[in-house]
Amino acid sequence: MNIKLILIGILIVVLGGFFFFKTNNGGKTMAGVNDNKKVLVAYFSRAGEQYSVGNITEGNTAIIAKMIADKTNGDLFEIKVKNDNYPKGYTELTEYAKTEMSQNARPEIIGKVENFADYDTVFVGYPIWWGDKPMPVYTFLDSYDFKGKTIIPFCTHEGSGYCGEQSMELTGAKVIKGLAIYGHIAQNDRPQADKQVSEWLKGLGF
Repeated sequence: MNIKLILIGILIVVLGGFFFFKTNNGGKTMAGVNDNKKVLVAYFSRAGEQYSVGNITEGNTAIIAKMIADKTNGDLFEIKVKNDNYPKGYTELTEYAKTEMSQNARPEIIGKVENFADYDTVFVGYPIWWGDKPMPVYTFLDSYDFKGKTIIPFCTHEGSGYCGEQSMELTGAKVIKGLAIYGHIAQNDRPQADKQVSEWLKGLGF
């Protein structure tokens, strides 16, 4: 048999298998293994006066949360405090947050995630306050059963560069290393922020 015909036959089989895989995997390669997972993007974010970006009308973390939800087809849930006494001024806010942290407070939050049990993956986002998560985020984590789920944190900061994944392991969930992104990039350089989010999600299989 002509060697060229043999090689062509092998090539057809290989390519046919590849396209069959893509067709049956939503048109994506193995990077799309999370396509069938139901995703929740929960976040806590603050507007008002913020470090390095001035007075803002949309919080830095909220911007990133919406990007993640859009790219993963996830459902958004904003973590809101019931009695919101957080100051609008940056210095006053930091002092308020410091007091909450010293008290290990659990501020009451409003709203509830419907059908939480149906979600496989939960992205949890927040700004870094005093090197840690804001206390309302701890309230959220305490409010649901995360066993069997995957938590993927993301945070905005201006120097810490660490989202505090270890404390989330207490929920019983599998915790993936998070994305730490500068707040001023989220706020003032959306294309760069979008690029960082996209690359991070791609690495996670989304």
